[in-house]
Amino acid sequence: MDDRTPADRFFDAAAALLARVRDEEGPGIAAAGEAIADAVAGGRRLFAFGAGHSSLAAQDTVYRAGGLAVMNLLTVPGTTGVDVRPATLGSALERVEGLAATVLDTSPAAAGDVLVIISLSGRNTLPVEMARHARERGLTVVGVTSVAYATSTSPRNASGTFLKDHCDIVLDNKIAVGDAELTGEGIAAPFAPASTVVTSALMQAVMATAARSLAARGIEPPLLRSGNVDGGTEWNRRVIAENADRIFWH
Repeated sequence: MDDRTPADRFFDAAAALLARVRDEEGPGIAAAGEAIADAVAGGRRLFAFGAGHSSLAAQDTVYRAGGLAVMNLLTVPGTTGVDVRPATLGSALERVEGLAATVLDTSPAAAGDVLVIISLSGRNTLPVEMARHARERGLTVVGVTSVAYATSTSPRNASGTFLKDHCDIVLDNKIAVGDAELTGEGIAAPFAPASTVVTSALMQAVMATAARSLAARGIEPPLLRSGNVDGGTEWNRRVIAENADRIFWH
């Protein structure tokens, strides 16, 4: 019998997932961090994209204290978080063909830039089309996904493929199909999703790797400071001014 509280069970499950990602995804994290550092060192641009709740981990890297100022959110209208009503419209938009390519074509992203695409299932049209089109345009694509979906579900896009099939670097967040860690007596559906916790940590591990790589090359990482510490606002003004040609959120 498990005497742990639901809170304890969730924390244990999340901690186990984080440890597994740390132990198994090290090479991928290093590769993604180096790709981002290469782009920054070469004067290129950085973008992150995610639809629905996958957007949360992407947003967590943009305009963030301790984060790279040159990371930009690539947005597809109606799919950023749950910012539309009804919220189910966002899910429907993930299956619309041509939307990702149109958004990418009208964005500042260009050959030589890095695009991180986050999609838990990696099966819908939007992330798959985004990755395919980005690579055709010469971007380096980093995919953050649950590889388990590729073996346990069917693709939901015209190509019959998954996000992981169209990336230069794939990071597996190890989340089980269904994204819910707990079950309980009298509770019909699994509950307590951990994908946001784990994927956000994975993204921050990549950003940390990139910052360290830049420093090792003698390049000051263009990091933002908290605006709530003395001198933070002045620091950020300088960093933003120095990198204005690569910042699109300002």
